[in-house]
Amino acid sequence: MSRFENVTVEAKANIYFDGKVVSHSIVEKDGSKKTIGLIYPGTFLFNTGAPEKMIITAGHSSVKKKDETSWTDYPAGTEFSVPGNSSFEIKVESGISEYICLFE
Repeated sequence: MSRFENVTVEAKANIYFDGKVVSHSIVEKDGSKKTIGLIYPGTFLFNTGAPEKMIITAGHSSVKKKDETSWTDYPAGTEFSVPGNSSFEIKVESGISEYICLFE
């Protein structure tokens, strides 16, 4: 998933944690939504409304889902899912992690 054809892109960025997580929303022709974004170094807590699939496209992240006690590593080319009405922490130690978030 490196290119999106025939989509609508929201020009206004979604900015979280003082600019350390930034994304843009994409709407497909069928109405499905996703975001593409960047995560700078730090540890960030996100709550989910709908189920999400996160695909790490560049860099490296570590994730701890709600009720988990240990972190799982996700290098570029890997993905993880989080149920709706839940939460997860995502951590970037260095560099920038790039991602695509699919709302399922």
